Amino acid sequence: MKIEELQGKTHDQLKDMALAMKKELFNLRFQRATGELTNTARFRSVRRDVARVFTAMNLPEGVTAKPAKKEKAAKKPAAKKAAKA
Repeated sequence: MKIEELQGKTHDQLKDMALAMKKELFNLRFQRATGELTNTARFRSVRRDVARVFTAMNLPEGVTAKPAKKEKAAKKPAAKKAAKA
């Protein structure tokens, strides 16, 4: 799920989505405890989706979230090899 998908939804819709995802996390915890869980990566994706929903809920009206650009580190000049004397 991407944040762009969430921006067109109302606050009530987002709240319902967050509640459904929290229930899914609860069920995933039970499946893990009983040994029924097959896809352990689902934990991470659901947790992150919950965070995205809460982020979208806290954005002011009319503001669009844009992904942050990663800045590239400035290249350092190659170290000069010390001349062997």
